Amino acid sequence: MASSSAPNYHIASIPGDGIGVDITQAAKTVLATLSSASKAFTLTYTDLDWSSPAYLKRGYYMPEDWATHLRKHDAIYFGAVGWPSVPDHISLWQMILPIRQQMNQYVNVRPTRILAGTKSPVAACQKDPKLLDWVIVRENSEGEYAGQGGTTHGHTKHAIATELAIFTYVGIERIMRFAFEVAKSRPRKKLTMVTKSNAQRHGMVLWDKVFYEVAEEYKGVVEFDKMLVDAMTVRMVEKPESMDTIVATNLHADILSDLAAALAGSIGIAPSSNLDPTRKNPSMFEPIHGSAPDIAGKGIANPVGAFWSAAEMVRWLGNGKLDETAERLMQAIENVTVAGVRTQDLGGEQSTAEVTDAVCQEIKKLFSKP
Repeated sequence: MASSSAPNYHIASIPGDGIGVDITQAAKTVLATLSSASKAFTLTYTDLDWSSPAYLKRGYYMPEDWATHLRKHDAIYFGAVGWPSVPDHISLWQMILPIRQQMNQYVNVRPTRILAGTKSPVAACQKDPKLLDWVIVRENSEGEYAGQGGTTHGHTKHAIATELAIFTYVGIERIMRFAFEVAKSRPRKKLTMVTKSNAQRHGMVLWDKVFYEVAEEYKGVVEFDKMLVDAMTVRMVEKPESMDTIVATNLHADILSDLAAALAGSIGIAPSSNLDPTRKNPSMFEPIHGSAPDIAGKGIANPVGAFWSAAEMVRWLGNGKLDETAERLMQAIENVTVAGVRTQDLGGEQSTAEVTDAVCQEIKKLFSKP
């Protein structure tokens, strides 16, 4: 039982599709154990069936008053969205992107490191896992995913489609400032900005300009440099130790963070936080893997990314008061991975349920120690 004085947080739970259902349930199980063992908080869930099967049945993912409904909660826990019978752009634009935009979640934070007991495909990192320890800060509200553009004559072979990348001074400045503050809070105090301003001569030139304006305020405090996105992929593989905090556009960070997860061992372990830094709207936490229809329902999905996302949610909810509790969850996860209890994508043989149970047992052990 949690302490009677422990805060209770209201969570909107959106399992979504495929393995999103499996890993959301696993995360809830782990969070319940963490709540009980730590006595530091409690959670009350509202379960929302905003899935592709529901969309096919009723014609929409979310009801018209979805934004009002979500704002009644302290945070959102999201599994995954996407199913073969629904085009990906429909599931994305009728749920996940509107949530990010209307909930003012303009920051997406994706920490990446090699967890104990997992193996990177990068030879240098196999010898020294500490070489890869990054935080990718993704602009989450505009850029290439702003939703501007259109299609004309789409029913003919003369179709014309445009997809506009939108960059605003306000949007760039606030993500740069957030990224510099993240870099400032980390031991290495180093920020790498990713761009493609050599080819994209308007939006990305403004991106660069605002970066250097904000950088003036951090001179002597945060070390900073710039990388073209294509060269960045090479640097991530060949010199992972040369980076720490990374800031990039919506599209660039989306791609680079998947590469980062693979370099750390598996996309199944990677978390993400969609944050409204003003805290006026609920932030959303989700593993970065997709719905993986090919393994859905088989009980073999890696829940580690879901657990790590849950830890980040606890950290955010506590606003400095639950950091130690979140760290205990991370320690429990790594105690399990180092013991060899892993799913197939990490070279193990355990099921989702077996990894979940092992993490729960480790949580109990950690909190039972004096």
